Amino acid sequence: MTEQNKNTATKAVEEVAIDGETPAERITGPARWVVITGTLLSLVLVVNQLFNTQLFGLVLIEGRYLYLLGGIFLALTFLIFQMRGGKGGRPSLLDWAFFAASLASTWYLTQTAQANLSQGWEYAAPETAQYVSVVFFFLILEATRRAGGLILFLIVTLFAFYPTFAGHVPDPFSGFQSTFMQTVPYHIYSAESSFGIPMKAFGGVVIGFILFGAVLQRTGGGQFFNDLALGLVGGYRGGAAKVSIFASGFMGSMSGSVISNVLTTGAVSIPAMRKTGFSAKTAAATEACASTGGVLMPPIMGATAFVMASFLSRPYVEIALAAAIPSILYYWSLFAQIDAYSARRGLRGLPKPDLPRLKEVMIEGWPYIFVFALLLYMMIGLRKESSAPFYATVLLLIVNQFRARFRLNGQRLGNMIVGVGMGLAELTAILLGVGLIVGSFSATGLAGTLVNELVFLAGDNTLVLLLMGALTAFIFGMGMTVTACYIFLAVVLAPALEAGGLNQLAVHLFILYWGMVSYITPPVALGAFAASTMAGSNPIATGFEAMRLGGVIYIAPFFFVLNPALIGQAPAWEVTVALSCALIGVAMIASALQGYISLIGPLRGKFELPLRVLLFFGGVLIAAPHTELLDWGYSLSFIVGAALCALPILLAWRARQTEPTTA
Repeated sequence: MTEQNKNTATKAVEEVAIDGETPAERITGPARWVVITGTLLSLVLVVNQLFNTQLFGLVLIEGRYLYLLGGIFLALTFLIFQMRGGKGGRPSLLDWAFFAASLASTWYLTQTAQANLSQGWEYAAPETAQYVSVVFFFLILEATRRAGGLILFLIVTLFAFYPTFAGHVPDPFSGFQSTFMQTVPYHIYSAESSFGIPMKAFGGVVIGFILFGAVLQRTGGGQFFNDLALGLVGGYRGGAAKVSIFASGFMGSMSGSVISNVLTTGAVSIPAMRKTGFSAKTAAATEACASTGGVLMPPIMGATAFVMASFLSRPYVEIALAAAIPSILYYWSLFAQIDAYSARRGLRGLPKPDLPRLKEVMIEGWPYIFVFALLLYMMIGLRKESSAPFYATVLLLIVNQFRARFRLNGQRLGNMIVGVGMGLAELTAILLGVGLIVGSFSATGLAGTLVNELVFLAGDNTLVLLLMGALTAFIFGMGMTVTACYIFLAVVLAPALEAGGLNQLAVHLFILYWGMVSYITPPVALGAFAASTMAGSNPIATGFEAMRLGGVIYIAPFFFVLNPALIGQAPAWEVTVALSCALIGVAMIASALQGYISLIGPLRGKFELPLRVLLFFGGVLIAAPHTELLDWGYSLSFIVGAALCALPILLAWRARQTEPTTA
C-alpha cells in the first residue's frame, strides 16, 4: 500500500469514528434535505411535548403526538431505505409516492385523533377512517420489510393477519376471530397495537437517548473511548483485544446496534488484533462478542431497555442498575478469556509508541466525562429520565464547538442530523411493525392462552420452563432485531415465566439476554459473520469461536433469574456475596474454556480435557444460584466447587514451575 493510500485509509477511519457513519450511508439529492427537515421538525415536536413548552400554543394529546411522530419517521423510511434493501442513494418515484401516502394518511390520523379517542374507532371506525387505516397498515408492513429485513417482515405479516383466521387454528393457538376490516382499524386506532407500549416508550424516553448516543458518537465520543481503552489496557498482553472489549462495550452502549458497532469499531480493532498475533477467527469473534455485550451494558443499552421500562412501568434507572451486574459478569468473562488466550500463546501488548498517553486522553476528553456525569445525576439523582438526555446533548454540542478537532461545520452537522434521522426512522418502522404482533395477541386473547399452555407443558418445573423460554427466545432472536424480539417475548413468554414464580425484572432481562445470543451463535450469528468478513476468516468457525469467548452469556441469565441478588434485587450483603461468588466462578469457567488459568499457568498434557471439565463445573458450582436444585446452600456449593477447581489449579501451578510462561 502506498503512503497516499495509507493516508486516505487513515482519514476514512477517522471520519467514520467522528461522523459515526460510512459515506455509503449518506443520502444525496433533495431527499437529504427532506430527511434533515423532517428530523429537525420531529425533534422540535418531541421537545415541545416532553418539556410542555407549548410552542405556538401547541398542546397535543398523546394519541395525536404519537401519530404525528410515528408518521413523519414512517414517511422518511421510504426515502432512507431502498426498495431492494440498503440505505442511502436517490429515492425512486415509487419511494416518493410511498412518502407522500405516508404523510397524507398521517395528516388524517392526526386530525381525527380526538374523535378516535372519544368514539372508540378501534371497534367502530367510520368508512373513511377504515380505508385510511388500510393504507397506513400496508405502509407499515412495507417499511418493516425495508428496515427490518425479509424475515421480520414475514413474521410481522403472519401475526398482523392472525386475527382474521385465529378461529380456524387448532388449540392452544386459537383465538377470537375478526374480519379484515375489523382487524386493520384495531391495529391502527387502538392503543394496544402499532401505537401501543413500544411507540409510547419511543416517544417518551427512547428518542432522547438515541439522539444523545448519536451526537456523542459524532462529536468524537467514539474516538475518546477508543483512546481511553488504548491508554488503559493497550500495553498489556493481548492489549489490542482488550481495547476492543472496552471500546466496543462503550460504543455498543451508545449505538444499541450490534452490527453497526462491529462495522465501526471493528475497522480499527480487528486489524490491530491481527497485527499483534491473534488469529483471524479469534480477532473477529472477540469483536463480535464485545459488540454484542455493549447492547446489554448500562447506562444506555440501546432502545430495548427503555421499552422494557415501559412494559414494567418502572424507572429506566432501575433497569440499568439491574443490568449492571450481568454486564460486569459477561465482560469479566470475556476479559479473562482474552487474557488466558494471550498468555497461552505468548502474545504481547501494543508497542508503547503506538499508545496514547492516558493523561493527555483524559485532558482532551474531559467534556465526555462531564456530560456523562450530568446525564447520570439527572437520571439517578433528579429522576428526570425523559429530559436528561436532551440537557446532556445540548451541553455536549456547546462544549464540542470549543474543540477544533471535533467542531461541527455545516457538512458534519448535516451528516449528524441525517444519521440521527436514519436511526430514528429505522427504529420507528420496526416498532410500528412489531406493534402489530402485540395488537394481534391483544385482539385474539392469545397471550393468556399461551401463558397457561406453557406453564402446563413445563409441569410446574421452573428449570424446564426456563429452558423452553431460552430456546424460544433464541429462535425468535435469529429472525428479529433485539428490540423486536424482546417486545414479542415480553408479551408471549414473560407472563409464563412470571407465573412460575420468578422475579419479574429478572425474567425480562432473561429474555433480553437470550434474544441476543443469536448474534454470536451459528447458524445465524450476524455479529460474528459481519466481523468475519472484515477479518477474512471462515464465518462458521468464527461463530463457534464467538460461542466459546461469549460462553457466559448462555449461563449468566440462568444465574440471575434464579437468584435475583445478581440483579441487585436483594439486601446489600446478599448482593455482595452473590457477586463475589459469581466473579470467582466466571473466572474459573473462562479459564476452563481457554485451558489457561490467569496468574497460575496452563493446563496441558494428556489430562488437559478432564481438568478443564473439572474446572468448568467447579466454576458453575461456585457461581450457581441457591435454588431447589442446590438446596445445600451457598456454603456447600462453594466448597464443592472449590474442591473441583483445586486439582486443575494445583497442576497448572506445577506446570508453570517446570515450564515458565509469560503469565
